[in-house]
Amino acid sequence: MSKLRSFWHNYKVLIVMGSGLGMVHWGWYSIKSNPLLKKSREEFIPEPGIVSYITPSPPPLPPLPEKSRKRGTKDKE
Repeated sequence: MSKLRSFWHNYKVLIVMGSGLGMVHWGWYSIKSNPLLKKSREEFIPEPGIVSYITPSPPPLPPLPEKSRKRGTKDKE
């Protein structure tokens, strides 16, 4: 087996993944530096600050009606 073939066989994952990662980073860098995708200062609208709002607690629930005692004879005995 030639040296180039053994090098490719031993390091093909590193070669493919390294070059792929390099291409992805280069593409991302060129996308970020594209002037068509950048907003001008006049079009920039700053986001508002954080607004926190706490809702008031709900009013307490009315008391539950008492159940009628139809089976009250057992309790009295």
